[in-house]
Amino acid sequence: MGRIILNTEKNLSKNTMIVSETDAKGNITYANNDFCKIAGFTKDELIGQPHNILRHSDMPKSAFKELWEYVQNGKTWNGIVKNRCKNDDYYWVNATVYPVQKAEGKRYISVRVKSTQEEVQNAIKLYKKLKQEEK
Repeated sequence: MGRIILNTEKNLSKNTMIVSETDAKGNITYANNDFCKIAGFTKDELIGQPHNILRHSDMPKSAFKELWEYVQNGKTWNGIVKNRCKNDDYYWVNATVYPVQKAEGKRYISVRVKSTQEEVQNAIKLYKKLKQEEK
């Protein structure tokens, strides 16, 4: 008889700061230690992968469409994001993404910190509505 495995939420500490960098196509070029620890991936598993490797199925496509429109137009984007861990657990973050110009070309930096319970509750309601609109 198979066991039912529930996906559990990983809670970030207030000192956690997840940092990553992607190239212009959204492929990860840098991941800090907090990122690897929380998401459960090694740096080698993350580098070169599309950042959406972390996309949780509860996240509406429209949220990421808005994010890309902002950063590709030189603006900073901020929002609450539910990310997937390697083992299918999940974690909520308050994410800020901004473009930078480097010698290698345009890059996007994402800094993620612990979100508040109120931010998460508001995001759950909004994302549920947006996901229904996608159907």
